[in-house]
Amino acid sequence: MENRLKSELVSFLSKIPELSKNDVDLLAENIPVKFFKKGTILVKEGDVCNKCFFVLKGCLRQYLIINGVDKTTQFYTENQAAVFFTSFTNKIKSESHLSCVEDCILIVGEPGSEEEMNEQIPILGQITRKMMEQDFGKTQDELSYFIASSPEERYLNLIKTKPDLLQRVPQHQLASYIGISPESLSRIRKRLMKAG
Repeated sequence: MENRLKSELVSFLSKIPELSKNDVDLLAENIPVKFFKKGTILVKEGDVCNKCFFVLKGCLRQYLIINGVDKTTQFYTENQAAVFFTSFTNKIKSESHLSCVEDCILIVGEPGSEEEMNEQIPILGQITRKMMEQDFGKTQDELSYFIASSPEERYLNLIKTKPDLLQRVPQHQLASYIGISPESLSRIRKRLMKAG
């Protein structure tokens, strides 16, 4: 398993053009990569989120529990970072849960560890910042689209932008993610199939 974890990390790092072979080797030795089984809860509501995660393989789900009802707010798949910034940076309790929808291989970062690596590989800070800016931009666009669209449009957008989720995630979680009941999602799917 240890070899598989490291090979997933090396494979990901090798695709970053700014990193030299030596940088990749150094990072592979020092970046913690862990395996988590499907169903593992990484962060619970009320916990202070003291780790950040980056998905090398698998799918994570962020969700809230409102009046006893589970509401999915985000999915994170390969090459996406999952961190509750407010909780992580301000050391306050998280309002969300984060769990593994599938078996996952994740980079696990802790405060302080990245500063050390940034000192050894100065370009790393720029790479991380660029990735975070891209993620933030995507999240803003997704939120704007979500607010302005109907459930059917959200479903069609999901098919277009994240088609793999349809096979990887249970239907009730997908329905929750687009803000409707599983029954409504079934009706939308049937209507779209009839429309061809």
